[in-house]
Amino acid sequence: MELARRVLLRDGDVGWYEDLGYVLARRFLVQSGLRLAPVPVDGEGLDVARGLQRAPDARFVVVTPTHQSPMSVAMSLPRRLELLAWAAAARAWIIEDDYDSEFRYHGRPLPALKSIDRHGRVLYTGTFSKVLLPGLRLAYLVVPESQVTRVREMVDHLPGPGSILPQATVAEFMEQGHFARHLRRMRTLYAERRGYLVDALAREMGDALTVQPQAGGIHVLARLAAGRDDRLLAAAARARGMGLQALADWRMGRSRRGGLLMGFANFATPEAATAAVRRLREAIEEV
Repeated sequence: MELARRVLLRDGDVGWYEDLGYVLARRFLVQSGLRLAPVPVDGEGLDVARGLQRAPDARFVVVTPTHQSPMSVAMSLPRRLELLAWAAAARAWIIEDDYDSEFRYHGRPLPALKSIDRHGRVLYTGTFSKVLLPGLRLAYLVVPESQVTRVREMVDHLPGPGSILPQATVAEFMEQGHFARHLRRMRTLYAERRGYLVDALAREMGDALTVQPQAGGIHVLARLAAGRDDRLLAAAARARGMGLQALADWRMGRSRRGGLLMGFANFATPEAATAAVRRLREAIEEV
């Protein structure tokens, strides 16, 4: 993200940003001198028409089209084509953050937005932190051919490329086929563990939470009844040792309906998920 910011954007540039959208990237972009226009997300992903209404002069957009963060909806093909057409006409840049497309549990993985970019407007970025381990701190950026020279020149002026050994190790891991086998195992494992949590929520929470359908990702989004304060509930859950996040913290605008984001990767058994959900129920009943 920083590399794209340095090479392609100037202080004060306006960009579309998904609302709801990833909190840390939003903070970085604002702190680096860019202006963000919140664009609503619906069942088909980022609403391009609303983006044109809110910021017709935008020079860039940051999107998570495979599993929208945090709603986990996939951007539809018509929306993808509409977004690409806008970028080509406006000479704007699309930053495609493909942070966990490997974890899709229903159907085949979706092709990247960049794979259908015919005008060289998409920068594709991803990370190995979620598919291997967070401490690896290894990411990648695929840029349009027209920008390769500029990016290389900027890289030469940035601090060193980090340790070469982890990069070489991951490359060898992939070349020998271990990475593909690892992903197949983890998809099966995570689908099973997600099922543990979803089943426990349905059984223990009743109408207090509604689980948002999703085809992939490594968190579950549970919607609250209208009028419930998700920040208060998330704080109460954290006080009981649960790492939940309030949906309101990911929002730039306002909404009358909140939600809770829950990880499931550490639930090795159905009993572990059930115990955690019961603690969550107790926390919600106290608020």
